[in-house]
Amino acid sequence: MSFIQDFKAFALKGNVVDMAVGVIIGGAFGKIVTSVVNNIIMPPIGVLTGGVDFTDLKLVIKEAEGEAEAVTLNYGAFIQDVVDFLIIAFCIFLIVKGISALSRKKEENVPAPAPEPSAEEKLLTEIRDLLKK
Repeated sequence: MSFIQDFKAFALKGNVVDMAVGVIIGGAFGKIVTSVVNNIIMPPIGVLTGGVDFTDLKLVIKEAEGEAEAVTLNYGAFIQDVVDFLIIAFCIFLIVKGISALSRKKEENVPAPAPEPSAEEKLLTEIRDLLKK
């Protein structure tokens, strides 16, 4: 098989397409969660902490000199990113848990295969079939 045929076979498998759709939806979901954190969750937390805007929280390592900008550690943005991550991780946990519950339910509905007859039963069946002839 050529390289192009191998790639085509790989790219058109159901799992790869499903994964691509999941990545696209996940990216959009991440933007929604970021908006929820920045615009809904963090403002009330800022009010509770004395009107602090978390995006402005930073530690200045070196002050600005001339045209060089100040060097800062922006720990407020980091706190917002951690909140984003926790919300996304919790949502993914709920989705995986739901999918697991659905797959378990499907497995419970499938009847167990009949047990294989023992050697004695097989022998008796053969004898019965021979006697019928």
